[in-house]
Amino acid sequence: MKKTALLSVSDKTGIIELAQVLVDQGIALLSTGGTYEAIKAAGIPVETVDAYTGFPEMMDGRVKTLHPKVHGGILALRDNSEHQAAVQAHDIRWIDYVIVNLYPFKETISQKDVSLETAIENIDIGGPTLLRSAAKNYRFVTVVTDPRDYGRLEAELKAEGETSPEFRAYLAKKVFELTSHYDTLIADYLSQAAVQANEADQAWEHITLTYDQKETLRYGENSHQAASFYKAVNLPAFSIAAAEQHHGKQLSYNNLKDANAALQIAGEFDEPVAVAVKHMNPCGVGLGETIEEAFDRCYQADSISIFGGIVVVNRPVTAALAETLAGIFLEIIIAPSFEEAAMERLTKKKNLRLLTVDFNKRQEQPKEEFVSIPGGLLVQDTDRSEELPQEAITALPDAWEVATERAPEASEVKAMNFAMKIVKHVKSNAIVVANEYMTLGVGAGQMNRVGSAEIALDQAAEKDASLRETFVMASDAFFPMDDTVTLAHERGVTAVIQPGGSIRDEDSVKVCNDKGMAMVMTNVRHFRH
Repeated sequence: MKKTALLSVSDKTGIIELAQVLVDQGIALLSTGGTYEAIKAAGIPVETVDAYTGFPEMMDGRVKTLHPKVHGGILALRDNSEHQAAVQAHDIRWIDYVIVNLYPFKETISQKDVSLETAIENIDIGGPTLLRSAAKNYRFVTVVTDPRDYGRLEAELKAEGETSPEFRAYLAKKVFELTSHYDTLIADYLSQAAVQANEADQAWEHITLTYDQKETLRYGENSHQAASFYKAVNLPAFSIAAAEQHHGKQLSYNNLKDANAALQIAGEFDEPVAVAVKHMNPCGVGLGETIEEAFDRCYQADSISIFGGIVVVNRPVTAALAETLAGIFLEIIIAPSFEEAAMERLTKKKNLRLLTVDFNKRQEQPKEEFVSIPGGLLVQDTDRSEELPQEAITALPDAWEVATERAPEASEVKAMNFAMKIVKHVKSNAIVVANEYMTLGVGAGQMNRVGSAEIALDQAAEKDASLRETFVMASDAFFPMDDTVTLAHERGVTAVIQPGGSIRDEDSVKVCNDKGMAMVMTNVRHFRH
């Protein structure tokens, strides 16, 4: 029986050249819609699918290849006598080559303000069905969905007159990778677009994530590790994945993780803020009336660790700020925008990466975050700080509980809110000491809490005493015993904020009462491992 190829593609790259090779090999062509018109216009003999099936295309093209004479020709096992008999009885042709790619669903939903109706019309049904049928029967059928594979198909046909089993298996694998990706895009889009009656009623034990490769990275955490950067299709605008790079060399794996950490801290604040990050922990955070003042305080917080770090500011970079930044060795600067003069000054530094992110969309954060471990995936809600006011405050929030005899003063309340927004982003065990406008010390990732406190307090002690007129300590989790607040008092801390919840909370409260310190409990822990 003469071999037949079915061609139906939305991406017509290389399809005419491939059609000619197929015909030159004595393979008959079936096609649909625009693909048929393009092949016919090229003068290549081709037949429509509805002429073959005797069943017209209908419903605006929704139904055209969903027919037994099509799928029977694809799915029939060539070495099965019953299948051979069915093919003969129903006048079915072997369809040995299926060249199909899908409606551009991803491109459609990526358009601004696309309607749900338009998105749904770009969900391909016939295409995935053809691909899956052909991929299932890859022992006999060659299925190609990626135009980059046309060259090898043409080469094997010209050399051998048929495709190799290894090539067919490779192509089948690609099909199921594609259809899985395609279906996940649709499910993700509908989950965002559709109104769920009751999320609890929609519980489902499966989760499928899909991403498109944005770029291959030079290496991973270390030079011997290969790495790539993938991004979601419906990615949040306030994210490193959505950032626009204006200057500098390619971001590295570590750059991306550090930049994300810095951006999330900056997103906590309404007022002008500058954040410097090294190794996914803040080394300095400063607030100010202007962005220049905010960065001055950020730099003063740790002028050593900022070297080779990442800086994020939540206001446009001015020419004055750019002049200051240009004098420091930095890897990345991220901002809502750069003034023309600022861009001109900073682009003189060849390797400095300059990125912009839409800070107006900082509230549009994903509801969940994902971390992979060997053999599994951890999924949790993002850590939203409902108990921490976004704006600067002086009055005690209702959600906070004063645990000591002395209530914090207005300046201490403001400093507590500032420090707690930062400590939630520091690796546990985490301690931050601060005044109301800048970090004075950051203790991160120690195996015990008092060890983190010692690091943070040692950093603070190196700064001018005038910066410690307001001097508070924030902890990401409770104090397991009173040694941390005792140390804090010895070093001059006057107020402490922590989640509370230890069976020995009263020990720490007693120390604070005995020393005249204020302690506030937020009742919300912010571990970050």
